[in-house]
Amino acid sequence: MQSATVPPPQTDSSVRPYRWQLFALSMAMLLPSLGTSIANVALPTLAGAFGATFPQVQWVVLGYLLALTTLIVSAGRLSDVFGRTRLLLVGIAIFAVASVSCALAPSLWALVAARFLQGLGAAVMMALTTAMVRDVVPQNRTGSAIGLLGTVSAVGTALGPTLGGALIHWFDWPAVFFFLAGASVATLLVVRRSIAIDRPVERASASFDYAGSILLALSLGAYALSMTLGGGELTWFNAMMAAFAAVGFVAFAFVETRVPSPLVKLELLRDRTIGTGLVSIGLVSVIMMSTLVVGPFYLTNALGLDAVRTGLVMSIGPGVAAATGFPAGQLVDRLGSFRIMLTGIVLVASGAALMTVLPDVFGVPGYAGALATITAGYALFQAANNTAVMNSVGPDRRGVTSALLGLSRNLGLITGASAMGALFAFATKSLVFWDLAVGEAAGLKATFGAAVMLAIATLLLVVKGRQR
Repeated sequence: MQSATVPPPQTDSSVRPYRWQLFALSMAMLLPSLGTSIANVALPTLAGAFGATFPQVQWVVLGYLLALTTLIVSAGRLSDVFGRTRLLLVGIAIFAVASVSCALAPSLWALVAARFLQGLGAAVMMALTTAMVRDVVPQNRTGSAIGLLGTVSAVGTALGPTLGGALIHWFDWPAVFFFLAGASVATLLVVRRSIAIDRPVERASASFDYAGSILLALSLGAYALSMTLGGGELTWFNAMMAAFAAVGFVAFAFVETRVPSPLVKLELLRDRTIGTGLVSIGLVSVIMMSTLVVGPFYLTNALGLDAVRTGLVMSIGPGVAAATGFPAGQLVDRLGSFRIMLTGIVLVASGAALMTVLPDVFGVPGYAGALATITAGYALFQAANNTAVMNSVGPDRRGVTSALLGLSRNLGLITGASAMGALFAFATKSLVFWDLAVGEAAGLKATFGAAVMLAIATLLLVVKGRQR
């Protein structure tokens, strides 16, 4: 079976310098990040507009995340079979059409359906932007390019709530989705102009693994539902979804060993660089999500901040990630992935340990310092880890590998929101730390004490993978 034909990496002497191609990929990375965060601020407005309850309007966010999580691997594999540039253009077009459909939705459930379609377009973009870096950027600049994409993603996540709030204030909630539609059209034009269309792919024996794709999507959907519904509490529905997910993953692994062209080659996961990288980014993402879940409750209830000041403190994380991402990639290019991964994990562990001490002593500045340390470490680790993984695979598997990185990160965020949120809630109500901390302070110490343990486990995993 012949490998997919992809354009050779571009150089500075190319007709279209790779900087313009990287700009196009950055725009494609910005869209799904905006789509994730820009709609959250509209939920109260949507509840009033459609006469819906808060649990009902939550599906506007949940539908998008479910599509993104369940379909990202299939999107990556499709790009390996049929070509990345064409599929990226299709994904952007789907996102644009879905955004218009969201803006014109006559009912809440029509909006949820359109958001699911929007999530499909986002899955394609998130799967392919990192995969296409090696197609358009010289190998010795891979780290810088991936670091830049991480910066763009952080900027999109941080910008979404502010931009969405302004659009709703000046116009109304449809303006949020009309803006995304306009941004999608601009991105489509830039990508079409800057990145050459793939040459025809001559793979007569290549086929798409529909059975594996359906099984994986159903299993991931069940897992996501078990983690996101019920507010972190164990219910019969959550337990049923978790059991269904476990059975589904086993069935998926069985199918992948039987089909001629599997969605995910299981031997790919046994590669020490790829396997370690996927597990590691998932674990570190659990820690990162802890800051987003625990932060608002601790800052409001323990430190007494109002909503505006809480938002300002919380914005430090995305701000640090945006400022650190590109320099982190440059360090990876200069010093190598392994050193930067270790540095990043040590910073994450140190920040989590500081989070259990500094807020008690220095209040808001202590919390902000610990948060900045965690986020800087996360940005370093993500740039180094993603570069190492993407440099370890051939052109015919970059799409699915990039998608697996995105999937591992998403699963880590989903798990962190549920597990760390539940731990914080339990410790806040039930634990007392040596008569020094109760309530939200006790919850903060318990949550980030667990985060320190996760960071140490990640450090050992990376070192062991390197030794092997």
